[in-house]
Amino acid sequence: MAQVKRPLSPHLQVYRWGWHMAASIINRATGVALAFGSILLTWWLVAMATGHDYFDQVQGYAGSIIGRLVLFGITFALMQHLAGGIRHLFMDAGKLYELKANTSSARLTFVFSIVMTIVIWVAAYKVMGVM
Repeated sequence: MAQVKRPLSPHLQVYRWGWHMAASIINRATGVALAFGSILLTWWLVAMATGHDYFDQVQGYAGSIIGRLVLFGITFALMQHLAGGIRHLFMDAGKLYELKANTSSARLTFVFSIVMTIVIWVAAYKVMGVM
């Protein structure tokens, strides 16, 4: 069989990393993180329905340093996935396809998710009376 010289597709080294690539990958990763978070939410709800002792035990896990870091990460994942979803709604409507608008909207998803995560946690601590 004869060797056919087909065109080669661009290799990964040809691409320059961009905000739009990061936003797309992070949006997928946060979807996976939220699936994990839904398992934790289910565990918390089952503990609430099971009884006071088990609920206190689960609350103890959630209130630990590691538990709070996990909850902080899930909050960030929720905000990032929300911002990415809104961005994709605009893209589905035919907007944000120009390179500058696409890059700006990708950056904005990160800014939104970081700011909203901090706002949510500060508000939660104020409601608890810690701040």
